[in-house]
Amino acid sequence: MADIQVDLPSEVKEQLPEGAQNIFRAAYKSAQEDGLSEEAARKVAWNSVKDGYEQGADGKWHHTPDAANATNKAVPSGGN
Repeated sequence: MADIQVDLPSEVKEQLPEGAQNIFRAAYKSAQEDGLSEEAARKVAWNSVKDGYEQGADGKWHHTPDAANATNKAVPSGGN
């Protein structure tokens, strides 16, 4: 497996906090290793960032709380 180096695009370096940059880098690298084009790998990377971060009204990206843990509670069944 080739070692793919990822130089982050300037908008990623300027806009995203370090944690989001790490997500972008890992997702991009994985997509490239899977044979995706540069454009497709960028889309995968941005979608990965958007899973855990959102851009606020101030234009800065912020980590979003894990909504799944906050809203999905176990429901006991009335089974036999």
